[in-house]
Amino acid sequence: MLDRYLPIFIILAILSEILGTVGGFGSSVFFVPVANFFLDFQSVLGLTALFHLSSNVTKIALFKKGLDKKLVLTLGVPAVLFVSVGAYLSKYLDPQILTWFLGFFLIGLSLIFLIFKQLKVKSTTKNAIIGGSLSGLSAGVLGTGGAIRGITMAAFKMNKDKFIATSAIIDLGVDFSRTIVYYFNGYMKQEILYLVPFLIVVSILGTWIGKKILNKISQEQFRKFVLFLILAIGIASIIANL
Repeated sequence: MLDRYLPIFIILAILSEILGTVGGFGSSVFFVPVANFFLDFQSVLGLTALFHLSSNVTKIALFKKGLDKKLVLTLGVPAVLFVSVGAYLSKYLDPQILTWFLGFFLIGLSLIFLIFKQLKVKSTTKNAIIGGSLSGLSAGVLGTGGAIRGITMAAFKMNKDKFIATSAIIDLGVDFSRTIVYYFNGYMKQEILYLVPFLIVVSILGTWIGKKILNKISQEQFRKFVLFLILAIGIASIIANL
């Protein structure tokens, strides 16, 4: 099925990278449900990890105006540890149940941010550790944890470039860890590896376009649009599996 719709898949992957860069949630929150329309859930997890490795290297290169070293440790280390736990557990969970859970997770997440517009996390070390742990666990099991990490990092009030660079450094560690676990889980299926070169180009192009958009508009202006899109993708994911 994917070979037949490859151009559509590539276009949707580019849009996922652009939206993830500008919205601050990371591309996986879009890429995972979109890819799940074309591939089985375990293959999606494996492909997402490889896609994100390239995506985060690109973000680090393009948004290299400093990073928060303390946050890399307090949020990043728990995220890396717990993503390995989540990736290991994903092998023992029914992919169909995970697909349903992903849909409800996206709907719930978007509604929380849309309804509670002033939702904030206190900028404490404890909350950084909790946010890192939850985002890592979610990334390992569902393939996406950027939104949880994003709301945690927002409490520390960094500028856009520093925010994205710090998030990308943490995400790079997360993706490297889960890539290893997913490989041993058998998610890196040979028949989908031909997509990796396409996704490397997608990650560079999408991040570059996203950076250009960020220079034109505020992140907060775009954030609401992104949240409605996440809500729509969550609903579409559930309907597609009825």
